[in-house]
Amino acid sequence: MKFNLFLVSVAAVLLTFGFAGQETLMASNIAENEPPKNVLETVPAQITMADALALAINKNPSLGGFSAEIRARDGAALQAGVRPNPELAVELENFGGKNSLRGFKGAETTIAFSQLVERGGKQKNRRLVAILDKNLAEWDYQSKKLDVLAATAKAFLEVLIAQEQVALNDELLKLAKQTTTAVSEKVDAGKVSPVEKSRAQIELAAAQIETNKAIRELEAARRRLAGFWGADRADFGQLVGQLNNISVLPTEESFKEYLSNNPDLARWSTEIERSNATLRLARSEAKTDLTWSAGIRNSRESNENAFLIGISMPLGSSNRNQGGISEARARIDKTHAEHQAAKISLGTALSDVWQSLSAAYTEVVALRDEILPGAQATYEATELGYREGKLDFLQMLDAQRTLFTVKRQYLLSLGAYHLANTDMERLVGVPLSDIKITNKDKAN
Repeated sequence: MKFNLFLVSVAAVLLTFGFAGQETLMASNIAENEPPKNVLETVPAQITMADALALAINKNPSLGGFSAEIRARDGAALQAGVRPNPELAVELENFGGKNSLRGFKGAETTIAFSQLVERGGKQKNRRLVAILDKNLAEWDYQSKKLDVLAATAKAFLEVLIAQEQVALNDELLKLAKQTTTAVSEKVDAGKVSPVEKSRAQIELAAAQIETNKAIRELEAARRRLAGFWGADRADFGQLVGQLNNISVLPTEESFKEYLSNNPDLARWSTEIERSNATLRLARSEAKTDLTWSAGIRNSRESNENAFLIGISMPLGSSNRNQGGISEARARIDKTHAEHQAAKISLGTALSDVWQSLSAAYTEVVALRDEILPGAQATYEATELGYREGKLDFLQMLDAQRTLFTVKRQYLLSLGAYHLANTDMERLVGVPLSDIKITNKDKAN
């Protein structure tokens, strides 16, 4: 009867001090943190910039691991907030001896429950550090997503430029064929020297070579673009977009006002908060923990039960986590220094990109409004003069070369403008259209 009471008492101890204080952990409590997905899952026949970006977000291989990493850190944060498990100890003493201790006659059985009690807020601080680690992983995802979007946009622009380059070379090839036919007719009629026919044929062959080269470059650019959504071949049709759409530029200072949107800079507030939380954790680890215990002991000889309680703690006279606290303080200083370095680096990068963007914009406007119309008019006048016999073939050929050189330069300048614009949007985290244009900007 006494031993049965002993078992009932053991059960009461376990229920009172153990299981009732434990948290229920369920994997379903870990928040899913999937990257945002666009409805676009298949590659359309014709692709716009929005289509390309949606495909990259959905299917880019480099973004796939970030969802798992964020969930992993979410799980680490959950685990960091869990209390230490209680311990159950069973001890059998005074048995297997001689005389009165032979066998189990004088045995004493002790069953005790113990629990570590963390002091100084270790559990709260440990969980906060883990949560901030997860937040940093989310910032990493935002930065990587912007990198992928910017790289995809630039690859899209390169394909669009290559398409226009192919169209321009086709136009030049068509014109070279027409010129060769016209010169041949003049040669057959005895109006010009056969040398001019040879020159026209050379220009035609050169135009054909340039056309074939442009087609190869277009195919390479298409494959690079397809790689951003994990495809190994470019199974899409034409890209749809307008390169000649340009906007008046805001000032450099206007762009700098939006630099704080860049996740590479915005993340540092979380980095600093994590460094401070790490210092608080290091200070809390200087506090010694307590372990309390409670149990029951049964003596077989007297057939009596007795309760026991205890408390223990380490003597922390030498180890107060001095090294950990010193390390945490040094890392706070390092974080602030790196924050300043990041601000300077991004500010410098913004200035460089703005210079490139401004130069490209100025060049595009000059080519569009002045140089290209002049080259077009000169070519048309020279071509008419050649047909009327007033100008020779070399003059007409020189005007033709100048026109297509200017057209190529205009195309390359448009490409440089849009590529620099993409770099700027990556830095400031917003589209150029969202940045306010002042009257002073328009005047410039």
